[in-house]
Amino acid sequence: MTFLQKFLHKHITQYHLIILVSLFFALFGNTTFFYNVIDVYPLSFTNFFYILSLFFILTSVITLLFTLFSSKYTTKPLLIITLLVSSFTSYFMGTYHVVIDAGMIQNTLQTDVNESMDLFSFKLILYVLFLGILPSIYVYKKPIKYLSNRKELWMKIKIILISLGVIGFFLLSFSQFYTSFFREHKPLRYHTNPMYWIYSIGKYAKQTVKSGPVIVEAIGNDAHISTAEEDEEKELVILVVGEAARADRFSLNGYERETNPLLKQEKNLINFSNVSSCGTSTAVSVPCMFSMFGKEKYNYDKGISTENVLDVLVHTNEIKVLWRDNNSDSKGVALRVDYENFRTTDKNPVYDEACHECRDEGMLAGLDAYIKHNKGKDILIVLHMMGNHGPAYYKRYPKEFEKFTPVCKTNQLEECSPESISNAYDNAILYTDYFLSKVIHFLKHYSNDHATAMLYISDHGESLGENSLYLHGLPYFMAPDSQTHVAAMAWLEGVIEKDIDVKKLSSISDKPF
Repeated sequence: MTFLQKFLHKHITQYHLIILVSLFFALFGNTTFFYNVIDVYPLSFTNFFYILSLFFILTSVITLLFTLFSSKYTTKPLLIITLLVSSFTSYFMGTYHVVIDAGMIQNTLQTDVNESMDLFSFKLILYVLFLGILPSIYVYKKPIKYLSNRKELWMKIKIILISLGVIGFFLLSFSQFYTSFFREHKPLRYHTNPMYWIYSIGKYAKQTVKSGPVIVEAIGNDAHISTAEEDEEKELVILVVGEAARADRFSLNGYERETNPLLKQEKNLINFSNVSSCGTSTAVSVPCMFSMFGKEKYNYDKGISTENVLDVLVHTNEIKVLWRDNNSDSKGVALRVDYENFRTTDKNPVYDEACHECRDEGMLAGLDAYIKHNKGKDILIVLHMMGNHGPAYYKRYPKEFEKFTPVCKTNQLEECSPESISNAYDNAILYTDYFLSKVIHFLKHYSNDHATAMLYISDHGESLGENSLYLHGLPYFMAPDSQTHVAAMAWLEGVIEKDIDVKKLSSISDKPF
C-alpha cells in the first residue's frame, strides 16, 4: 500500500493522521510565515530550494511536536484543539500582521466581549470554517487503527527519528542559509503556526501561574504630604490615560491636518512631543506606566506583586483617588482604589445608539458631586479612555466629528484604502481633542479654590497599514515608532504653577521621555 493509499484508506494509524495534519498546517496554516520569508528572501532559483527546505523542516517540527504527545486518548483532541485555535491565529496574523507572543496572549485573555466583537467579521468565519472546523470534522470522524503497544511505541520512535533526520538533513545541507536565518532574521519564526502561539501560551503560563496567592509588596507606607499652609488650596488633578493615540497624528506635534483645534487654544498647555510608551499593548503599558520600575525593569510578576503610584498616594491618607474606566479595565492598577466602570449605560449618560458605544465624555458626569463630597482633600481622578481603540475606528467618535472623509467603516482594514483608514483614525483623534478640552474646561471651574491640572498620555500607538502592519502589540524591539511614539501633554493652572517650574518644563518638552 502506497503512502497516499494509506491516507485514503478507511482506517489509518494515528501517526499517518498526524503527518497529514502537519502537512495541512505547513501548506495552509503558515501562509503568513512564508509570505514574510519571501519578503526577506525574494523568489529566485536558489531561494526556492531554501524555502522548500523550510517547508519540510516546518512539517517535520509540527509532526515531531504532535508525535511526542500522541496516544490513544490524546491524539484527536490535541489535533482538533490545535486546528481550531490556529485558524484564529492564522486570521489575525494574516489580516493584521500581528505576532501571537506572550503579551498578545495576555491582551487576548484580558479583552472583554465588546472589544472582541469589533474584531468579528465574515472573513474570520471563513478562516475558522476552512482552517479549523472542516479539518477538525475530518480528524474527528476518521477511524484510527491502533496497533499493539509494542508496535505503537516502535512507530512513535520511528516517526520521531525520521522527523529529526529530515530536520538535521536540511539544516546541514543549507547550513549557511540557516545560520543567517536564525541569527539575522529571528522575527520570522514568530509567525510559525502553531509552534509560536503554543510557545507563547507556555511562556505566559510560566509568568502567571504561581504556587500560592500573590502577595503584594507595599511601597511608600510612610508617604505623606509635605507641610504646607493650612489655607493652601487643595490640588485637583485629572489624569487621562489615552488609547492607541500615536503622537504623529496630533497637530500639536506638527501633523498637517488640524486634529487639535481646541487644545491649541489653551495657553497653559505643555505638549510633550517625544514620549515613548512602556509597551505596545494596554495589558503591558498601563500597569507599567503606574509602576515604580519603568520600561527597562518592568515585568508582569513585578507588576502584580508590587503596589503602584496610586497605592502610594492612598497611603498618605490625604489624597482621594478615583479611577473611571471607559476601556476594558485598569489591568490591575486600580484594584485597591475607588473604581467605576463607565462602559455601561447605568453609569455613563452619554451613549451613542448608532455605534452602540458609551462615549468618553460621559466619564465627567457626577464628578462635581464627588469633588464636593471630598472637600478639603487633594483629589486625583484617572479617566481611562476608549480613545482610538481599533480596528473599528469609525465607532470611536460621534457622527458630528466625521470631518475627514471618506471613512473606513469596517473592521477589515486591509479592505479599505489607506486614506479612509487614516480618515477614521484622525476623526477619533479629533474627538479626543474635544474630550481633553472638555476636561480642561471642567477643571477651570475649580481653579479659584483648587490647584488644578490635567495630564494626558496614551498607553501605546497604532499601526495603520504602514508596511502592511495594523493595530499594535508587536514585540517592542521590532515595533515601529507608530506603535511606541505616543501623545502626551500637561495643562496646569492657578496655584499649582507655583509648585512647578513651568518655564523649565516647557523648555524640555521636546526631549525624549
